[in-house]
Amino acid sequence: MKITRITVWDVPLTSHETYYMAAGKTCDTTLSVVLRLDTDAGLSGWGEVCPIPHYLPAYARGVIPALEELAPVLIGADPVGPEAVMERLNDHLIGHGYAKSAIDTALWDLTAQVAGLPLFALLGGRAVPDMPLYHSLTCIATDDMARMARDAFDAGMRQFQVKLGADRDWQADVARLTRVREAVGPGPLVYGDWNCGADALTAIRVGRAVAHLDVMLEQPCATIEECAHVRAATGLPMKLDESAHDMPSIMAGHRAGCMDVAALKLSKMGGLSAMRRIRDLCLALGTRMCIEDTWGSDVTTAALLHLAASTPARGILNTCDLSHYVGPRLDPAAPARKNGRIAPPEGPGLGVVPDAAALGQARTILD
Repeated sequence: MKITRITVWDVPLTSHETYYMAAGKTCDTTLSVVLRLDTDAGLSGWGEVCPIPHYLPAYARGVIPALEELAPVLIGADPVGPEAVMERLNDHLIGHGYAKSAIDTALWDLTAQVAGLPLFALLGGRAVPDMPLYHSLTCIATDDMARMARDAFDAGMRQFQVKLGADRDWQADVARLTRVREAVGPGPLVYGDWNCGADALTAIRVGRAVAHLDVMLEQPCATIEECAHVRAATGLPMKLDESAHDMPSIMAGHRAGCMDVAALKLSKMGGLSAMRRIRDLCLALGTRMCIEDTWGSDVTTAALLHLAASTPARGILNTCDLSHYVGPRLDPAAPARKNGRIAPPEGPGLGVVPDAAALGQARTILD
């Protein structure tokens, strides 16, 4: 089997609620790039990547030029065995892992279709029937965040990510965490996320003020060293996100003692091939994981759900149904949250096929 055509779509995804984050970061309408690899066997594999602005070294409008550079290596290649193909792509173009992640997803989709198996069977086997989700709360007025948290709690959610720092008011962030905790009661997981937007002093003041609430902190500062300082000064558990992006950074976070949880994201780590290896490293280190991506719709969500479903329960803190937060849905039949949990698609490969009407105008890179 050979790859014969690469087709891409630019798909604007609009958040149901504008996401306000620390340091002026926002997520409203974001460009997602959807990719399809066609083969001479009549099978097609799907991938998606949606970098959000000001978050990581990734640029949505840089995806297609990178794909054009990689196209001569892909056309004519046998897609079965994604890691071997990805090695050739990495030799041809250094870096740009976010663009390659869409290709990697499509390769895994094709490989699992050839095997006639759902993708999770190739990523380690079905380890869990379904996975817990977290619900992300945009950084807005405190009462509104508490209301959103309670609504999500009533719908079955039990893990809550509270965005912090949008107004650079540490006392407002204390109030946000306090009110959300009150809204959902004791027991559910609540954690405050600055997306690297706080200095250590600010994060420490917030952390000490809410230490009695049973909360976790997420990536307050830009470096592992700063995060480790906050972790030691507050005594609160911590999740690393932006700083945990490859095996060396995972090891650095582990050695620094500030990585109680690691956020594993497809585009941040360059696709399923690399992310699966990092998943296994985290399992060996005893680090809990949030298996997700930066942003996206049903293709990205399906890919991360397959990896999450193949991960032992001891390693999974939560996963994310990105398609829940945006429109349009690319595949209306794709999995949706139910009582705070979600299961992967059951069909061969990814188990999702985007609707042509949702994708819009196609662009063929090379055939």
